[in-house]
Formats: sequence, C-alpha cells, structure tokens
Amino acid sequence: MHTHAYAAESATSPLAPFSIERRAPRANDVAIDILYCGVCHSDLHTARGEWGGVTFPAVPGHEIVGRVSAVGSSVSKFKAGDLVGVGCMVDSCQQCSPCKAGLEQYCEEGMTGTYNGRDRTTGENTYGGYSDSITVREEFVLRIPEGLDPKAAAPLLCAGITTYSPLRHWKVGPGSRVGVVGLGGLGHMAVKLAHAMGAEVTLFTTSPGKEADARRLGADHVVLSRDEAAMETQAKAFDLIINTVAAPLNLDPYIAALALDGVMVLVGAPAENHQSPSVFPFLMERRSLAGSMIGGIPETQEMLDFCAEKGVASDIEMIPIQSINEAYERMLKGDVKYRFVIDMQSLKDEAAKAA
Repeated sequence: MHTHAYAAESATSPLAPFSIERRAPRANDVAIDILYCGVCHSDLHTARGEWGGVTFPAVPGHEIVGRVSAVGSSVSKFKAGDLVGVGCMVDSCQQCSPCKAGLEQYCEEGMTGTYNGRDRTTGENTYGGYSDSITVREEFVLRIPEGLDPKAAAPLLCAGITTYSPLRHWKVGPGSRVGVVGLGGLGHMAVKLAHAMGAEVTLFTTSPGKEADARRLGADHVVLSRDEAAMETQAKAFDLIINTVAAPLNLDPYIAALALDGVMVLVGAPAENHQSPSVFPFLMERRSLAGSMIGGIPETQEMLDFCAEKGVASDIEMIPIQSINEAYERMLKGDVKYRFVIDMQSLKDEAAKAA
C-alpha cells in the first residue's frame, strides 16, 4: 500500500517527503488511517542518529491516533471506523514471561519498535507515524476512549504511559508524596497524572518562570533545584521521584529528598550518563534508584481509560508536517508547551497537490 511520509535520509539531513510501502493487512492486522502523531524527543534522537543503531531512511513517530480503514480476517477487537492508537511498539514474541504478563516492552527477544525496529515476519525496517497510514497487528492497537480529544490523546501513547507506568507500579495514590524533576513533555504528564491519582505533587525545576504553569497542571509545590537551601528543605520528603530530564544531572540532591524506602525512577534518557550517585544516602534510608520504560499494552489501555475518566490529556501545539524541522529546533530549546502534535491532514494535502 503506497504511503506518503516524512523521513530522514541520513543523520545530517532534514526530514523531507518520502514514499513507503505499507503491507496489506495480514489475518491479524489492523490498517489505520493516521490523523495525528505526537512529536517525541526520541524521534529527534533517532532522526539525527544520536542513539546509534539507526537504519536510514528513518520515519519517526510513535504517538499515533487514527481511524481503522481495514482489518484482517482474524481480527475481532476492531472494525473499520474505530478511533485507535499505536504507541512505541508494534510487535513482540508474545511467548516469553514478560509478554504473557502484559509487559511486552520488556520482551526477552526485544520488542519491535514502531520505527527503526525489525519486522518479525519480513526482517524489514519499521516506519513510524510521520505518515498517512500504518498497518499493525491487532494485539498492539489501542482503543481511544470516548471523551478524549484525539489530538491531545496522541502524546499519551508515549509521554503519558512513560510516566503513568511507574506511578502505578509504585502504587501512587492519595497520601503519596511525589516529586517530578523537569517540566517538559514527560514532566507535565507526570504532574497531571500524579495529581489525578490523588498524590501531593512537587515539581523540581531550574526555571523560576515555570511555577505558575506547574501549579496550573496540578503541582502543589515548586522547588528551584539550583537553590541549594531550597533543596535541603526537601530532605526525606518523598515516597517517589520521577526524573524526566534527558540531560546528565547530579542525582545526590534528589536521593537526599527521598524518605525511608523512597524510590527515584529514571524515565528520561540522556545522551550521556548521570554522575554516579553517592552510596551512603542509599544505605542510610534504604532508598532505591530505578528505571522504567513505557508500559505494556494492557497498562497503556488502562492509562487511556484513566485519562478519559479523569479528564487528563496532554497540553499540545498543533503543527503541519511541513514544520517538523522547525519544531525539532524549538523542542531542543524547550520552546513548546508541552508537546507538538502533527495534523496529518497537512501531509495528505501536500501529497494531493503533488499528484
């Protein structure tokens, strides 16, 4: 199936119009007409080859919302016209212990990424959501609940689940004391979700100008992390800290802010490692440092349903696909509140004019 897309031909070339072929639906496949696609920092890292191992040309995009256009003969959960989503994965082995537990992101054979992954059937490179259609096996398609704005739901499929999963895993609820480091695409979702779960939420930020916005999003407190005295007042204050920052940090002040048995979870992926933290603060309060990667399909559906129930969605800025390179530059400067979402009608219009 001929599909219009935007791709990076190399790590140094801008994203530009590109044509790909999507497979005809297999028996268990769902074909999707893409309406919206969020823009994640991972897209930029991949398009510019910053994480290594990229197969070019690369078509990024793993925050996909669209309508089902066709289904394979064995598909039972979806039908043409359904509003659906696709996140960061399009396949896994389905047989290992993590997969059977609904933790496909930790597949022992390695999950298949929505882009820059290896198709388990053909071995071909996978292409993501900066395109007008995609074909995905039924098990990795999500239902977008009624009541969620499809545009604002798109970033939930990465930024939302990346922060929801650790909040759920560490059982955040009323009475929990949660800190969030950084107020970007991930951080703003962490604040919203922790607040919606009933936690007392504190934002750690280097930017004094973000306090009003943080409180609007649900933060009860805002701490300037560059202020050593302010950081010292947070000692032993938190059950859980979600670190969303994708830049190397000194983790020690945040470790000191954890209460007895407190956990700091890393969800941001810096290009260089964080400074190695001191050992004794872990020993003295039985603290933990952990990591978390997106969420499995059942948990992602749970997150979407939770967001629909609680009225939670991403703060977005809509862009046409033709502005994607400018959006990348703005994203690097933190000049977005808080997630770009591509209106894929702009790609369809461009393709129609070129035809």
